[in-house]
Amino acid sequence: MFQTPSGGAGQGAAATDSGLMSIGAVLNALRDEFPDITISKIRFLESEGLVEPRRTPAGYRKFSAHDVERLAQVLRMQRDHYLPLKVIREHLDAVERGEAVALPRVGRQRDGEVVPESAEAPTVARIGRDELLATAGIDDQELKEWESYGLLAPLPDGAYDAEAVTVASLVVQLGRFGIEPRHLRVMKAAADREAGLVDQVVAPLKRHRNPQTRAHAEARTKELAGLAVKLHAALVQTALGVRLP
Repeated sequence: MFQTPSGGAGQGAAATDSGLMSIGAVLNALRDEFPDITISKIRFLESEGLVEPRRTPAGYRKFSAHDVERLAQVLRMQRDHYLPLKVIREHLDAVERGEAVALPRVGRQRDGEVVPESAEAPTVARIGRDELLATAGIDDQELKEWESYGLLAPLPDGAYDAEAVTVASLVVQLGRFGIEPRHLRVMKAAADREAGLVDQVVAPLKRHRNPQTRAHAEARTKELAGLAVKLHAALVQTALGVRLP
């Protein structure tokens, strides 16, 4: 839980006697856990309805301890679960209403865990371009560059598959180690080849006259995709001589 400054001498303008914090104080409170947080990002989250700070008569924002903790929850859900802001807002609102709701998921989780198909948590199906930019913390030019390398591709209506959030977040993380999007084309090519192999295996099932057999093709595709991902990870670890936890 984040702590707001208490009232008293020497406190300054960062907070009022009631413990409310200025946006600058909120930035400082969050920065230890979220080094990339900016005032612009906090304002954007406010504009998306994730937090509703009070306003002074002069129009200055004043955040309560609850506001700061909610911002931290939003940022953690973005960072750890790659969730779109709309989904995060709906989830937190439901929790605050006292509803017992499962955390939605988008593709693979941050720790690499694949959620089993039996999990009851709802899956987010798609995300808009603006929200993808905000979630990944990139600008439109960067996204266009990624698209030019085939790392991401919009759907016909301009939206993106929810897995795009996972891809974007991982591209950003790799970029922090100096691995640029153009370097990732080899990974995309390998993924396409693996997907092509899986498609060859399940193609006869997809073309079968029996509807139940065709329906079985999707389950078989997911099973093979999971095995391919595990094999790929094991081969990379073997090549590097490391073992991931």
